[in-house]
Amino acid sequence: MGFGCMGMSEFYGTHNEKSSLDTLERAFELGITHYDTSNVYGRGDNERLVGRFARNKREQITIATKFGVVRDPDGPEGSTYDRDIDNSPDYMRECCEQSLQRLEIEAIDIFYVHRLDPRFDIERTMDAMSRLVADGKVRAVGLSEVSADQLKRANDVHPVAVLQSEYSLWSREVEREILPLCQEIGTTFVAYSPLGRGFLTGKIKSATDLESDDIRRTSPRFKAKNLERNKRLLARLKVFCQDRDISLTQMALAYILNQQQEIVPIPGTKRIKYLEENASAADIKLGMDDLEELQAIMPIGAAAGEAYDPNYGGKPRV
Repeated sequence: MGFGCMGMSEFYGTHNEKSSLDTLERAFELGITHYDTSNVYGRGDNERLVGRFARNKREQITIATKFGVVRDPDGPEGSTYDRDIDNSPDYMRECCEQSLQRLEIEAIDIFYVHRLDPRFDIERTMDAMSRLVADGKVRAVGLSEVSADQLKRANDVHPVAVLQSEYSLWSREVEREILPLCQEIGTTFVAYSPLGRGFLTGKIKSATDLESDDIRRTSPRFKAKNLERNKRLLARLKVFCQDRDISLTQMALAYILNQQQEIVPIPGTKRIKYLEENASAADIKLGMDDLEELQAIMPIGAAAGEAYDPNYGGKPRV
């Protein structure tokens, strides 16, 4: 199990550097060694946080960061509407150098293309990424939120070590094509939002439970009518968990950890008590009957509402 660091700097309400560092240290004590960040989380602040945490333990942990999303440096904190996409080789190298400085490391373990820029063929982007590997700036290349065809084409140019996309019991679409392809070509799959942005914990009853600047307030899945429909799905999961004496959180993570291939979920949290609950899911074993029952309770496409606001930022940079 890895750790998603994004919420420690932006998007999920208030944040505190000291408590974040304490939580990261506790994660390391629990044996979690994979830490995921990006140059746009907190406009670089999240990378600086991870860099401070990584001091004196560099060889014991894996650091993954990303490039490709461009944000207005003067835009509001937590905004998802001021974003462009740029995969140009020059911008890629610029971002890599800046991330290395903020993280205070000599090489990035996994460097992701955060989102694809349709102005550039994936082959050209991967060729530029391979040069960063050859230069020793990057140890492995990752992609995020790409199609099966794009993954195949990219892997033909340079090995795609890791593919990261949203995956949870609430968002199972990658099970159709992406996960089988990853297994076929030897690409590790990293699951972000494995707790359905917190929905699968059962702690979000309404949008009023979220802070005013929480990104989830913009998601159609958390809007009133959709949320009520989704809560009815969750009620059936609660019965499943009660019968097995496990929490909803543990069940959600165990579902991913018990798939028959290498998948690394990266739940994020700012609180040690939730971190410890997350970590304990690694000890839960689910059989095929359990997995099939969970899939029947929440089939692919069952979630009410889209994951993102249709106006969510992410257009190519011009």
